[in-house]
Amino acid sequence: MRNEYCNNASNGLMLYSLDSNLLKDVPILGLEENIAGLNIIHVAGTKGKGSTCAFSEAILRECGFKTGLFTSPHLIDVRERFRLDGIDIAEEKFLQYFWDCWDQLRDNVTKDLPMPPLFQFLTLLAFKIFIDEKVDVGIFEVGLGGEKDSTNVIKEPVVCGISSLGMDHLDSLGDTLGKIALHKAGIFKPNVPAFTVPQLPEAMNVISQKAQLLRIPLEVVQPLTRGELNGLQLSLAGDHQFVNASLAVSLCKSWLRHTGNSEKVFTNDGCEADMPDAFLRGLSSARLPGRAQIVHDAIFRSSDTATGDLVYYLDGAHSPESMDACARWFSKMAKGDHKSTPLSSSKSSCENGLGEAVSKNGFTKQEKGNCDKISKQILLFNCMEVRNPQILLPKLIGTCASSGVHFSGALFVPSISTYNKVVSGYSITSNIPLRNLSWQFNLQRIWEKTVNGKDFDLDRNSMTECIKNESTDALPPLEFLHGDGYRDFPGDSFRSSAVVPSLSSAIKLLRDCARENPSIRLQVLVTGSLHLVGDVLRLLKR
Repeated sequence: MRNEYCNNASNGLMLYSLDSNLLKDVPILGLEENIAGLNIIHVAGTKGKGSTCAFSEAILRECGFKTGLFTSPHLIDVRERFRLDGIDIAEEKFLQYFWDCWDQLRDNVTKDLPMPPLFQFLTLLAFKIFIDEKVDVGIFEVGLGGEKDSTNVIKEPVVCGISSLGMDHLDSLGDTLGKIALHKAGIFKPNVPAFTVPQLPEAMNVISQKAQLLRIPLEVVQPLTRGELNGLQLSLAGDHQFVNASLAVSLCKSWLRHTGNSEKVFTNDGCEADMPDAFLRGLSSARLPGRAQIVHDAIFRSSDTATGDLVYYLDGAHSPESMDACARWFSKMAKGDHKSTPLSSSKSSCENGLGEAVSKNGFTKQEKGNCDKISKQILLFNCMEVRNPQILLPKLIGTCASSGVHFSGALFVPSISTYNKVVSGYSITSNIPLRNLSWQFNLQRIWEKTVNGKDFDLDRNSMTECIKNESTDALPPLEFLHGDGYRDFPGDSFRSSAVVPSLSSAIKLLRDCARENPSIRLQVLVTGSLHLVGDVLRLLKR
C-alpha cells in the first residue's frame, strides 16, 4: 500500500501553490533553522529550468561538492525527483524519509492544519532529505510559476535563476508574458544575486523591474558557444541547451563565489572567465530523462538487420516554444546531422554522423557503409486538454518541414495510457474499459487538416470499433505506417494518422511494422506530454 502510493504519486492532484500551512509544517519537521544551511540554488522558468538544474547539479558535483537535486515531474518513479550526488535516492532510504515525514505531519493534523497537498509534501520531503543527508548544495526547480510555488518557502537562497519564459499555464499564471514573468520573478529575494537569459522585451522589463525593486544585481547571460566547450558535447541535446548551460555556469560561478569556494575551483588567480575542467565534465555528463532522449527498442537486436529497427526520440515538449525546440532537435537527429550519442546501449552501428537525403513522403535514405535502410518518421502524440494543439501540432509540423523532415504518419493515444506488461518479448496484452477518445480524434483532425489541408467527418471514422477493443481489427493496417496512407470507407480520402485506444496498442503496431519490414528504420518522435514520455519509458523497460 505504501509503496503503491509513493510510486503512483503522479496520479494525485498536483497542487503547487504556497500557503500559510506549509510554513507551519516546516517547524513541525524541525527544518526551519536548517533550510538556509542547504546553500540553495533556486531556478524558475517556462522551459529549460529542469535542464539548467541538471547542468548545475552535475557541475558542482564534479567540483567535489555533495549535491541534492529536487525536480519535477517524475517520469516513472517518484524517487526521480530526489537525487543525491546525481543518483535517484535509494528506495529503502526514500521510504524511510517519506513515512517519517508523513507520520509527523499526520500526528499534528488539526482543523486549521490539514495534511499538505502532494507537491507541498514532496517539497518538504526534499528539505528533510537534503538536510539529513548533509548536502553541500541544494538545487531546487520551481514546480509551477514562482512567487506562489511551494519551493518559494526558501527565504535565503544563495543565488536565483530564471530560464527562458513563454506562454504556458495560462490558467494559473496569466494570459500575458508580463504576468507570467511576474510570477517567475517572485523567487527573487533581497541581497540575493539573480541571473536570467535573453527574454522577449515584455518579460525582460518585468524581471528587471522586480530586481530593481529589491535592489539586487541581475545579470543577463548569453548562450555558451561550442568553442567554450573545448571540443566536448553538451550531454543534453538541442541547440537550446546552450542557453540553459550558460545559465547553469553563471549560477554555479555565483554560488562558488558567495559560499567562499571559488579558489577551490578557479586556480588561475581566481579568474572566473575560464571554464574549469570540472565545469566541462559537468556539462558533458548531466542527465535529464525524457528531454531529447533517444531509446532503441530492446526487442530488436541492433546487430541483426533482419529483425527490424525501431528508435524512439522522447521529448516532453508541451508549449509552443519547447515544441519548436523539440522539432529542431528531432529534425537534426532524423537527418543524421548530429554528433551526439543516443542514450542507449543498443544503438545501431550506423546511428551517428550520417548524411541522409530526405524526401517529402517521410522517407530518409541512410548513406553509410552497409546500413542501407529507409528511415521513416512517425509521430506518437498526446497533450493535455489544457494545451492548445492547434498551436502545438502546426508548430511541430512546420518546424520539421522547414528542415526537410516530413512525417509518414501520426498515432494519437489517450491521455491516461493503460497497459499491462509485455509478455513473450513481442506480444502485448491488455484489457481496458471503454473510454472517451474524442480528444484524440480532435488531435487527429487538426493533424490531417494541417498536413493535407482537408477536414474529415469524425462520424465516419470507425470511432466505435476503436473504443470497443484493442484488437488489431480496430487498428489501421501496417501499410499505414509505410507512408501510403489508409481509409476506413470506400471513397474516403487517404489519411496519414490514426487514433489508437491505448499506448500498448500503439507500441505493438510500431513493433509489428518494424518486425515485418526489416529494411525500414522507424524513427518515432514521442512528444506533447511528459506523462506520455514516462508511460513509453515505463512500457519499454518492462
